[in-house]
Amino acid sequence: MNNKIFFFLFISAVLLNAQTDKLKIVTESKSDYKIIISSSASRWDSLAALEFQKYIKEISGAILPLENYSSPETDFEIVIGKNNRINEIDTSGIKYDGFIIKTVNNKIYFYGGGKKGTLNAVFSFLEKYLDCRMYSSQVKIIPAKNSIEIPQIDLVDNPAFAYRDVHYYEANQDEYCRWHKLVDSDDKKMWGMFVHTFQTLLPADKYFKDHPEYYSLRNGIRVPQEPCLSNPEVYKIVVDELRKRMAENPNAKYWSVSQNDDDDYCQCDECSRIDSYEGSPSGSVINFVNKIAKEFPDKIISTLAYRYSRKAPLHIKLEKNVNIMLCTIEAYRTKPLADDTSSSAFVKDLDDWSKLTNNIILWDYVVQFSNLISPFPNFQVLQPNIQLFNKYNVNMMFQQGAGGCRLTEFGELRSYLISKLLWNPNLNFDSTMNDFLNGYYGKAGIYIREYIDLMQTELIKSGHKLWIYSNPVEQMKSFLTPELMDRYNSIFDKAELAVGNEPECLERVKFARLPLMYATLEQAKEIRIGEKGLLINMTKTQVIVNPNLNVVLDSFFNLTSRVDNVYVNEKSLTAQKYFQRYKRMLSKLMYNPLGLGKNVKFISEPNWKYPANGEKSLTDGFRGDEDYLFNWVGYEGNDMEVVVDLNKTETIKKVSADFLQNVFSWIFLPEDMQVSISKDGKKFSDVSVVKNITPPTQEELASPIHAFIKNFSCEFEPVKARFIKVKATSMKICPRWHPGYPFKAWIFTDEIVIE
Repeated sequence: MNNKIFFFLFISAVLLNAQTDKLKIVTESKSDYKIIISSSASRWDSLAALEFQKYIKEISGAILPLENYSSPETDFEIVIGKNNRINEIDTSGIKYDGFIIKTVNNKIYFYGGGKKGTLNAVFSFLEKYLDCRMYSSQVKIIPAKNSIEIPQIDLVDNPAFAYRDVHYYEANQDEYCRWHKLVDSDDKKMWGMFVHTFQTLLPADKYFKDHPEYYSLRNGIRVPQEPCLSNPEVYKIVVDELRKRMAENPNAKYWSVSQNDDDDYCQCDECSRIDSYEGSPSGSVINFVNKIAKEFPDKIISTLAYRYSRKAPLHIKLEKNVNIMLCTIEAYRTKPLADDTSSSAFVKDLDDWSKLTNNIILWDYVVQFSNLISPFPNFQVLQPNIQLFNKYNVNMMFQQGAGGCRLTEFGELRSYLISKLLWNPNLNFDSTMNDFLNGYYGKAGIYIREYIDLMQTELIKSGHKLWIYSNPVEQMKSFLTPELMDRYNSIFDKAELAVGNEPECLERVKFARLPLMYATLEQAKEIRIGEKGLLINMTKTQVIVNPNLNVVLDSFFNLTSRVDNVYVNEKSLTAQKYFQRYKRMLSKLMYNPLGLGKNVKFISEPNWKYPANGEKSLTDGFRGDEDYLFNWVGYEGNDMEVVVDLNKTETIKKVSADFLQNVFSWIFLPEDMQVSISKDGKKFSDVSVVKNITPPTQEELASPIHAFIKNFSCEFEPVKARFIKVKATSMKICPRWHPGYPFKAWIFTDEIVIE
C-alpha cells in the first residue's frame, strides 16, 4: 500500500513539474510579457518584433508592449534580435540566416544570423509552436485561442542553402517569401543583371551590321547570336558596359555575364582552340568571364553552365569571384537525377563543377514549360534532387517554376513544398504534403492526395520520360490515357462533393481540376472523332461538334477569367487567348464545300516530323490552331506542292488554304500560293496566284505568342476541273537576321478549301 502511495505521489510530482515547465505567454487574452528590442535594431529585427506582436494579438487578443532593452529587466520577456539581453545565449551555431530560439526560465530569446535570421526565427516559432500556416499568399491559417502555452525550447535551425529562390507566383509576394524564408524583392536587388545578358551587353541591333566579327562564326558565317569571346573588342565593349551599369547600381553584388538562350556559340579558330583544349564550349566562356572577374574584384561575376556550356572545362581554374549557374534543363523528371541513368551526364557535370568551385547556384526546373497548366507529376523527384544538390555543396538554389502565372498546375503546393525543402531537404515530405493538402483543400485534401499518388504511380509504371517540354497528347501513352483521365475526373467529382458546402475550398478544388480540363481540350484535337474528340459524329450529311467539349472549354474560360496573369505556356500565351484560338479553330471545322474528304497526292513530301494525318490532312476538315504541333503539315526548306482529286469534274471558283507563321519557331508564311487546274490530271493550266504581303519581322522573334494564321485565297472566274494543283513557295532559308540563318525555313498548312 505504501508503495502505491509513493508511486502516486511520484507521478503527481512529475506531472506537476511537466506543467510548470511550460511557459504561459497569454492567459485569457492577457499577458505579463513584453517584447524587448534594441533602440538601434536593424530593419529586419524590428520587423521580427512587430510580426511577433501582430500574430500574438491576432491569435489571442493580447497586446504585448514593445520596449527598449534599456528598460528595467523583468522575468517575463520576449527578447528579439541583437541587444544586451542576448549576451548570455551562445549564438555560435548559427549558419547563413539560421537562428536560435531558446527559453531560459520564463524568458524567450529569438536571435538569427544574416539580415533576416531573427525574422526567420519568429515565423518558425509561429508554425512549429502555435500551428500557424501560410499555405499561399491568399490562404493563411491563424488559430484563435485565448491562452498561449509553449514548451521549453532550445532550438538551433540552419538552412541547407544560403540563397533560396522559388520562381512561382506565390513567391513573388514579399510576405510569402519572408514567412517561408525565401529571397524577397529586397534580396533580389543583389543582382545587377540576371542571366542571358550577352544580348544586353553586346546588342546585335547596335553592333552586328558594322561589326559582324563581334559575333559567333557558325558554318563559316557570322550570325547575330552569341559573341565571339576571343575578340578583344568584344571584351572591351562588355567591360565598358558593365562599368557603366555598376556605376548606376553600385549596391548590386552579382552581375551575370552569360550566354543568350540559344546554341550558337562561336566556332572561330581561336574560340574553337580554347574549347577543344578544355573539352567543352564552357572553356571559351570561362576564359572570358575570368578576365571580366579580374576587372571587378569586388563584384561576383555569374555565368551560365547551360546547354552547350554545361560540361565543366578540363584545365582552367575559376577566379574566386566567379559564380557558376548550373542548369538541369535537359534532365527528365520521372526519376530522381541520381537514379536516372539518362541523367548521369548531369550528375557528372555537377560533380566536376563542384570540384572547381563552391560558388554554384543550381537552376532546377520543376514545371512543364510548354504547358504550364497541364498535369505534370514530378513530386517524386523534388526532395531527392534537392538532397543531391545539397550533397554536392551547392549553396544557392533557383527553382524554376511558372513565374508570374497565377493558375499553374499545383503551383501553391509546389511552392510550399520546395520552400520547406530548401531550408530542410530531410523533412518528412509526406506529412508536409498532407499538412498542406488538408489545410488548403479541407475535406477534399484526401482526394487530391489520391489523385496525385495515382498519377505519379501510373507515370512510373508506364516507363514514360517526363520532361519539361512535353504535352498532354504525348502523355496519352502514359499517365494521361483516356481510361486514366476518367479515373482522375471521378476522383475530382468526389473532391468537389466533399467540400460542396465550403465555397472557398470548392473553388480551390476547381482550380486544381483545371489541368485535367486543359488536357481534355488538347487531347480532343488528337482524338478528333468520338466522345472525347472534337466531333461526336461525322458522316457525309451530318457533322456534330462535341457538346461536352464546349462545356469543358467554357468552364476553362470561366475559371481562368477569375484571376489575372494566367498563361498556358512559358511564352505568355494567355488562357483567354488560348480560348479564343480554340473557338476559332472549332468554327472552321469541316468547312470545305467541294474538297472535303477528297484524295490528295503529295508532289513534294512533307517533313516526317510534321505529317499531321498524312495525305488526308489537307482535305479532312480538321483545322489547326496557332500551335504548330497539332494538325499542321510541315515542309522544311522546300515548297509545298500537292494535287487534289475531286473524283469528278466540278465547277470551281475559289481555292484557299491557311498557313501558319511562327517566326520564333522558324515557321514562315509562303512567298506565294499558286493554283492550277486540270481535267485529266496530266495537263495543268494556271488560274491564279496570290503573293504574301505580310513579311516576317524581327519583333516576332520575341515569343511564339506572335504566331498567327493567314488565309491565302485565290479567286477566279468559274472553271470546270477535276484536279486542283496547289503550290506554296517557301523562302527556303531563314532570313539573314534570324537565328536560324543559314538553316532551312518551314512552311505549315492545314487544309486546302475548294469552292
